[in-house]
Amino acid sequence: MTETITSTPPPDAPKRAAGGLTAPMLAAPGVIVVVIGLLAPLALMLRNSLNRYDPAELMISAVTAENYVKFFSDSFYQEVLWRTVWISALSTLICLGAGVPVAYFLARHVAPFAKRMLLIVILVPLLIGNAVRTSAWMLILNDKGVLAAFLGLFGHSGPLGLMYSSAGVVIGLVSVLLPFMIITLNSVFESIDQTLEDAGQSLGASHLTVMTRIVLPLALPGILAGSVLCFILSMNAYATPVLIGGPTFHMMAPTVYQQIAKVMNWPFGSALAFILMTVTLTLTVAVSVLVQRRYRKWSE
Repeated sequence: MTETITSTPPPDAPKRAAGGLTAPMLAAPGVIVVVIGLLAPLALMLRNSLNRYDPAELMISAVTAENYVKFFSDSFYQEVLWRTVWISALSTLICLGAGVPVAYFLARHVAPFAKRMLLIVILVPLLIGNAVRTSAWMLILNDKGVLAAFLGLFGHSGPLGLMYSSAGVVIGLVSVLLPFMIITLNSVFESIDQTLEDAGQSLGASHLTVMTRIVLPLALPGILAGSVLCFILSMNAYATPVLIGGPTFHMMAPTVYQQIAKVMNWPFGSALAFILMTVTLTLTVAVSVLVQRRYRKWSE
C-alpha cells in the first residue's frame, strides 16, 4: 500500500498563478506603465519648475525656488488658486446635493429597463466634446440667448449676468460633473440591501431618519469617491472657465496653459501645475481621512 505525501507551501510563500507567475510579477507591467506614464512626467515637471526663465533662451537649467517665490509673493496667482478651490468645492457640493436624490430614485424606484434608458440619457452630455458642450451653454446663458428668451416670456427684460461670471462657470461645471456623481452614487445605492431600510421603517423610523441613519452612512465611501472625482475634474477644468468665464476670469488650468503655451515661461508654468496638483491631492487626502474617520465611528 502506497502513501501519497503532499507538501504544503509555507504561509509566507508568494502565491503563484497557473503559469508559475507570482503576484509581483503580474503587477510589474502595470507598475512600469504607471511609473513611465505618470511618475516620470511629474518628476520632469518638478525639475522644470526649478529652472530659470529667460526671454531669449526660454529656459535655463538651474536649481532655484524663484518660481515658487513668485507665486507666493504675487497676490494675483494666489487669488486664482483660491478661486479655483472654492468654485471646485461649490460645484462638487451642488453635484452632491443634486446627485443623491436622483441616484437614489434610480436605484430604488425605477424599473431596470427604464433605468438603463435614463442612465443613457444622463451619459449623453459626456459623449459631446468639452468645447461643443460649453459653446452650447454659451448660447443658453448669453444675455440674448435661449434662457433670456424663455424668461422674457414671463416679463424678464434685464441682463442675466451669467456669462463671464462665477455663476456661469459653476453652471457649466455642474453640467459636466453631475453625470459622474449620479453614476457613482447609483451603483453605491444599488449595493445597499433594501431590507435594512425596510427594517428601519418597520421599527417606526421615518423615511428621512432611514436616509440619514442607515442609507447615507452606508453610502459614505461612495459619496466620498464621487465627490473626489468631481472635485479633481473641476480643479483641472479648462474649456468651461475659458469660454464661459471669459478673458478676465482666471482659474488655475487656463493660467498654466497661458504661461506654457503663450508666454513660453515653462519653469513658472510647471511650478503652477505642480502647485495645483499638490493642493488638489492635499485637499483630497485631508477630506478622505476625515470622512473615513467619521465612517469608522458610524460603523462602530
